[in-house]
Amino acid sequence: MDFKNTLEFAQKLDTQDSLHKYQYEFIFPKINNEKVIYFTGNSLGLQPKRAKKYIDEVMNDWANLAVEGHFYAEKPWWDYHERFANPLSRLVGALPSEVTVMNTLTVNLHLLMVSFYRPTAKRFKIICEEKAFPSDQYMFQSQVHFHGYKPEDAIVEIKRRDGEHNIRLEDILSKIEEVGEELALILIGGVNYYTGQVFDMKTITEVGHKQGAYVGWDLAHATGNIKLELHDWNVDFAAWCSYKYMNSGPGNASGCFVHEKHHNNKELPRFAGWWGHNKERRFKMEPVFDPVQGAGGWQISNLPILSLAPYLASVEMFDEIGMDQLIEKRDLITSYLEFILNEISKEVQGSFEIITPANSSERACQLSVFLHGEGRRLFDYLMKNGVITDWREPNVIRLAPVPLYTSYEDMFHFGQILKRGILDK
Repeated sequence: MDFKNTLEFAQKLDTQDSLHKYQYEFIFPKINNEKVIYFTGNSLGLQPKRAKKYIDEVMNDWANLAVEGHFYAEKPWWDYHERFANPLSRLVGALPSEVTVMNTLTVNLHLLMVSFYRPTAKRFKIICEEKAFPSDQYMFQSQVHFHGYKPEDAIVEIKRRDGEHNIRLEDILSKIEEVGEELALILIGGVNYYTGQVFDMKTITEVGHKQGAYVGWDLAHATGNIKLELHDWNVDFAAWCSYKYMNSGPGNASGCFVHEKHHNNKELPRFAGWWGHNKERRFKMEPVFDPVQGAGGWQISNLPILSLAPYLASVEMFDEIGMDQLIEKRDLITSYLEFILNEISKEVQGSFEIITPANSSERACQLSVFLHGEGRRLFDYLMKNGVITDWREPNVIRLAPVPLYTSYEDMFHFGQILKRGILDK
């Protein structure tokens, strides 16, 4: 498509956008009494208006039924999480039995590593990406310490080549083969939080399995953002948060995936709790753990229903739209934003460097922009003028044009504000 940096062109794209109406499903903050341009859905999604209805249902049931809400609420609490199975499995490309919701992201990754990081004297190494999200780095360090290894011996980071911002697939694959029989686990972020690079999960998983390793994925920046086929890719396990692209609220519950090939493996260790116990016998309070068949068997405690309510509201919204529509708009609006950035750079003779891959198959709903010659002052200017974006050291802003609630007109106005911010020094 031949883009134009004009208001009329942006508005025309909005009239052709089948998802344009969904922006009215969300509540936008205001700055200077104007609705903001919101680019930080990769950190915290906006609040869906329907979330309040779902939370109010639980509050009313709690008020009117108290403990009986577990069984007699309109959506009974004891099986509330089961409502996620079908829509969430479609969202991540899984079987309904392979997904569940529980805890928070890093807690779930720790719990899954109980099952899938089983180091031995010979096979004990973990492969991850350089500059993984800090929480993952801390998790790896504490896990290998727990098993009696030193991080410098057990953790293998795949690095970027000098002068490059992204990790090459061939470097990942060669490192997997190099570590070989010492490799116990590959655990990488499906989308790198800093650059927005999307990794080839299918190929990496396949090559990891050839070396005899388990392969898991941190999908914090992937779920609700890219097309996932976790079952068909033969991924062993994965976990994701729900408050970024899934818009479930700050710090909210995590989702997780365990491939069905592991469901009947009685030898696979796990930390157990009563909500993972056989559903039909759970309230008999039996002394010996009998896990639920499927990912639900990794649950530990009964679920925080007030947290799950807005998550369910969002999951059902995603299900009614479908990932194909979201991805179609995601690709177009991200390309339009890229065009706007390049046009403004020409107009002001600026030096923006987009460090997210240009190849659409290696990126999703994020452009990370290195502000050569600019700095925190420009970020502060954007924030004061109604553009909520994200600053990352040393000199990067992350822009996520989320297809559910950003418009092409937003992209045009952002460009004009950006230009004024550069010229107004």
